[in-house]
Amino acid sequence: MNDRNFMERFIMNWKEHILSDPEILFGKPTIKNTRIPVDLLLEKLAAGISKQEILDAYPRLTSDDIQACLLFAAESAKHEKVLAI
Repeated sequence: MNDRNFMERFIMNWKEHILSDPEILFGKPTIKNTRIPVDLLLEKLAAGISKQEILDAYPRLTSDDIQACLLFAAESAKHEKVLAI
């Protein structure tokens, strides 16, 4: 099985969990049906806060919401273009 088939078959679609709406936090990506920004959750994970600690602090979140943030970040980095100056 190639990488693309693996991704499509086993990894969730982050778009089911993340929304960018100009009416919510000026269009910043947030977890659907919340005002919790994706970058806040990514920063907490990067700071070493565990997934369980985040879920305890934000009871409306699910484990899948946090996983979706990681997938969102991975896809964003994958499509980033770097230009030489």
